[in-house]
Amino acid sequence: MTPSAEHPQMSVEEFEELARVAPETVTLEFINGRLGVKPAPDGDHATIIMWLVRQCIQQRPDLDLHPELELTVEAYRTGRARADGALAPVGHFAGRQQWATPEGVLMIVEVTSFDPDADARDRKEKPPAYAEAAIPVYLLIDRDTNTLTVFSEPENGTYQQHPTYRYGDTVALPDPVNITLATEKLKDYAH
Repeated sequence: MTPSAEHPQMSVEEFEELARVAPETVTLEFINGRLGVKPAPDGDHATIIMWLVRQCIQQRPDLDLHPELELTVEAYRTGRARADGALAPVGHFAGRQQWATPEGVLMIVEVTSFDPDADARDRKEKPPAYAEAAIPVYLLIDRDTNTLTVFSEPENGTYQQHPTYRYGDTVALPDPVNITLATEKLKDYAH
């Protein structure tokens, strides 16, 4: 039987215990009832996140982009995702528990890794998980296709809008983010 939210591989509590004792070199996620291993970011991955952090700070100093944030996701908060970035008001996550709730998060960012699981994880499983959690914007920076997809307007577990842009395009992130990304620099990190 394929794992799903109705037939998970393990309970959320079992996953959290496993994630708690996992070595620091292993990052685990639990989306749609399935255990996933997220690879460690390479240099270009980390550089792309820092490029985005700088753009966010310059345009919206009232917001912080938190790298590697652990969040509860999905409709009933049964999923656990480690987002590459979570945009929220300054100080929003002060005093939070290990797995923060998505309330108040304006945007989630994922940058694809070059691993076989990236397609299932970042392109297929995470959009509905983030939409079910009512996160207004999900920005997917896809290094396989050199594109950015901006998922927005979550409704009934689906993002209603999801335009895709090429590296080099100007990308206007919608309300409530309201940041315009000049993506020409991303071409420097394309391989």
